[in-house]
Amino acid sequence: MRLDELLAHAGTRLDDAGSSSPRRDAEVLLCHVLGVDRSWLYTWGDFDLAGFERARFESLVARRAQGQPVAYLIGGREFWGLMLETSPTTLIPRPDTETLVSVALTHANSPEGRFLDLGCGTGAIALAFASERPRWYVLGVDIVSEAVELARHNAVRLAVGNAEFRVSDWFGSVGAGHFDVIAANPPYLADDDPHLELGDVRFEPRSALVSADQGLADLQTLVERARHHLTPGGHLLLEHGAEQGEPVREMLHAAGYTGVMTQADLAGRDRVSRGRR
Repeated sequence: MRLDELLAHAGTRLDDAGSSSPRRDAEVLLCHVLGVDRSWLYTWGDFDLAGFERARFESLVARRAQGQPVAYLIGGREFWGLMLETSPTTLIPRPDTETLVSVALTHANSPEGRFLDLGCGTGAIALAFASERPRWYVLGVDIVSEAVELARHNAVRLAVGNAEFRVSDWFGSVGAGHFDVIAANPPYLADDDPHLELGDVRFEPRSALVSADQGLADLQTLVERARHHLTPGGHLLLEHGAEQGEPVREMLHAAGYTGVMTQADLAGRDRVSRGRR
């Protein structure tokens, strides 16, 4: 079967299964099987796929049709132009979180400084920031040891030398040092949030998604504890749900932060709130 015919068939199958981007999913999976980029597929649409490659591709399409995330099927996801290896032990990096990186960079104008990423997962936020600020010291922490190992592995793969990763329950193993910017994408979904039963989220670790008090408990903890780890004038940046901008701003005001604001993501939804010590 020609590539263009195979992709059309796979796209229809994934569309029927409810994928929000069936054609793209099929192309990414086929690129993974063949070790090519998507432009190659457009150039060689009349290429006939070998039997074992077709069987491998169709197996991946079948798993995607069951809902398994593409990032887990191919073992990677691009974030901030960096190809990160992924694992079912961590959240899949999402474009919305690039908003957090953008905001962090606007508060990192000094040639050198110290940046802390709480709940680093794959290392996406820490590595994106470190790649843009190579003279800054960047520390990423996560309570899950497998996530920390994955972040370290991604740092080595991407040759990012100014980022360190360690196991820590929030600030538990951070030490006495203070940071100019602290960023976090903590769990912020309520236990009964309907999004937990939709799409890729169904396959991601629940501990990285759900927080008590209608999703606000971890955000509140970070607001309260971050002040003790920020330099004077340092910034706390928190990613949160689209409906949580107002309560997070209230937390920041109540804890004495100044310059409290919320940044919308590319879809215009409240996404990142920040405050200054």
